Amino acid sequence: MVHLTRIYTRGGDKGKTSLGTGQRVSKTSHRIHAIGTVDETNASIGWARQYANAEIDLVLFRIQNDLFDLGADLCVPDLDQKALRIAEAQVLFLENQIDQINSQLNPLTSFILPGGSKISAALHMARTVARRAERDVISLSEESEINPECIKYLNRLSDLFFVLARHANGGGNKDVLWVPGAHR
Repeated sequence: MVHLTRIYTRGGDKGKTSLGTGQRVSKTSHRIHAIGTVDETNASIGWARQYANAEIDLVLFRIQNDLFDLGADLCVPDLDQKALRIAEAQVLFLENQIDQINSQLNPLTSFILPGGSKISAALHMARTVARRAERDVISLSEESEINPECIKYLNRLSDLFFVLARHANGGGNKDVLWVPGAHR
C-alpha cells in the first residue's frame, strides 16, 4: 500500500519529475505525457461514475484501478525490472465485457453522436480521452520499448466505453444517430 505524508515535494519546480525508478525526467517527455493522459482518462471515468448505475459503476471502478496499474507500468521504463505491469488478463476482462454488452445491443444502422443521456455522454467523453491516451502511449512506444499490453488495454478500453455508452442509452434505443448531410 502507498503511504503519502506530503503532497508537495518541490521536486518538480524546475520542470522535472521522478519515474518509479527514481530517474528524473522532463515533465514534457513522451513518457510523462502518456502517464498524464492515462490519469486524465481515469479522472474522466470518475466523472462518468457520478451518473452510472450500480452495474456500470462496478465495471468503471475496476477500470480505474487497472489504469493505476497501467500508470505504474509506464513509470518503470526498464521492462526487465520487476514492476507492476498490465497483464493479458486485464485486457481479456475488457474483451469479455465488450462481447457480453455488445451482444445485447441493437445493431448499428448509422454512426452515433455522443449523447442521449448524461451517463452515455460522460462515457463518450471517457472514450475520447482513452483514445488520446492510446495515441500518447503509442507515441512513447515509438521511442522506447513498453509493455505491449498497455496499448492493447487502452485500445479495448475505448471500445468498451463505446458499447457501455450504447448500453446506457437503452441498449442503443436512445442513441442519437448521425444523419449524413442533414443540414446542407
